[in-house]
Amino acid sequence: MTDGTARTDDVEVSLDIHLAHSARMYDYYLGGTTNFPADREAAGRALAVFPYARSAARANRAFMRRSTRLLAEAGIRQFLDIGTGIPTSPNLHEVAQAVSPDAKVVYADNDPIVLLHAQALLRGTEQGVTAYVQADVREPGALLDSAREVLDFTRPIALSMNALLHFVPSEAHRITEGLKEQLPGGSALVISHLTQDFAAEETERLIQVYTAAGTAVAALTRNEFGEFFTGWDLMTPGVVATQRWHPTPEDEAEPVTDAEASCYGAVAIRP
Repeated sequence: MTDGTARTDDVEVSLDIHLAHSARMYDYYLGGTTNFPADREAAGRALAVFPYARSAARANRAFMRRSTRLLAEAGIRQFLDIGTGIPTSPNLHEVAQAVSPDAKVVYADNDPIVLLHAQALLRGTEQGVTAYVQADVREPGALLDSAREVLDFTRPIALSMNALLHFVPSEAHRITEGLKEQLPGGSALVISHLTQDFAAEETERLIQVYTAAGTAVAALTRNEFGEFFTGWDLMTPGVVATQRWHPTPEDEAEPVTDAEASCYGAVAIRP
């Protein structure tokens, strides 16, 4: 990938490695290696003004794992993860299929570098199904059409959009409502989102860094975030900082403050 061009499944993928990308910056925060100098430079600027970036990324991943596990334990057997990002084990399908080997998981992302790593996401259990869809969340209808090839939309589906919607601020509510209305009763909505409620000045400077790098970002208050779940029943404990949503003893052994997380997380069920 040194020249910015690669092939996967006989499809040429073009990567602009000279511009920072939010997914690769996130990979860098998590200690991954799928990032380039431009990503590391931008991530360094972000860390300079928002030193909690690594903790926030880890807290968000932990929230994904816990929410997925609890929903699988509650009986949901279908998962749609939008804004998948670069694979970081344990991935969502690994968590869901560890609880229920027959779980079906569809990943969706529009980032070319995620397509390059799609095969890593497709290694699920023999009993279950793991699929990847190259799609843009700003076109939810087309995305869902692809997901229907794998998922049964007459049965409950857990829809996850973790650390995604703050990158499509002007369309976040339209997207969410468009997806929600297509999901059957008993489905779950899992979202995490950047907030300025805990570290206002640092988060504002972080937003400026991403904006300067060409990526739109917005932070929401607790009440604004809660509007994503209108009409659905929030699971206990409701809207909280990501690390406070059903923490495990392992999570509590490495405590994260609200400022370090700087993201709200919640899960709701469609009546």
